[in-house]
Amino acid sequence: MAPTTYRTADVDGFEVFYREAGPKGAPKLLLLHGFPSAGHMFRDLIPLLADKFHIVAPDLPGFGQSDMPSRETFRYTFDNVAQVIERFTEVIGFDRFAVYVFDYGAPTGFRLALRHPERITAIISQNGNAYEDGLSDGWTPIRAYWQDPSPANREALRAFLTPEATRWQYTHGVPDPTTVSPDGQNLDNFYLARPGSDEVQLDLFGDYKSNVALYPSFQEYFRKTKPPFLAVWGKNDPFFIPPGAEAFKRDNPNAVVQFFDTGHFALETHAKEIAESIHSFLA
Repeated sequence: MAPTTYRTADVDGFEVFYREAGPKGAPKLLLLHGFPSAGHMFRDLIPLLADKFHIVAPDLPGFGQSDMPSRETFRYTFDNVAQVIERFTEVIGFDRFAVYVFDYGAPTGFRLALRHPERITAIISQNGNAYEDGLSDGWTPIRAYWQDPSPANREALRAFLTPEATRWQYTHGVPDPTTVSPDGQNLDNFYLARPGSDEVQLDLFGDYKSNVALYPSFQEYFRKTKPPFLAVWGKNDPFFIPPGAEAFKRDNPNAVVQFFDTGHFALETHAKEIAESIHSFLA
């Protein structure tokens, strides 16, 4: 088993923490996590892929071990998150790479693809959405905040930041919740409990509407560029539902879509199966 190393990169003064594994000369694979997690969500997947790929999994700005500057010095928008990750790939020498996107990692990775399509060799989307078809009714409180960013609507979103909500995200839709380790969710809750983290996450909830506004641009990229595309989807996800996965085939008919009987954090229960799909797809 290839060892995983734990590093930080200075990205124009912004410290980005990342996991790295696999031979340096192998095809490059960038793993982008989602809310409320960090690169540790890939802890089971990385060893299963590191024999064939040079893997890097950064913590997004404000998440995990990466810097979480104050909201006065850094605006927590998805544009700014993507700019930091774009520069991160340049700093570490990731010039051409496949990208695995999940949840928040999807609008981050898709922005990278829009800006530099020549750098993207393939896309793996695990419950990473780019279509309004894929947004469930679970987004209703967040949509209310987009339409009316009042203090009351912002305050209502704190319900998504509780330990109970994190536990629910990990276990909802999983046929046997006892197969889900508590380790990942407990670490997520540790990061969410840091001073100031709640306001950062509320800012990103509010800015998620910028991702929906970019959906047509993402879709045009899929139509024009037609990157090799694999969707591996927890079919019981309460936020990003199966029609969002199927929709990728509208704009990229060669997209491969696979469903697994699990929830949002599909790697918690199906890391081995997803790794096998990635090996076959990228072979």
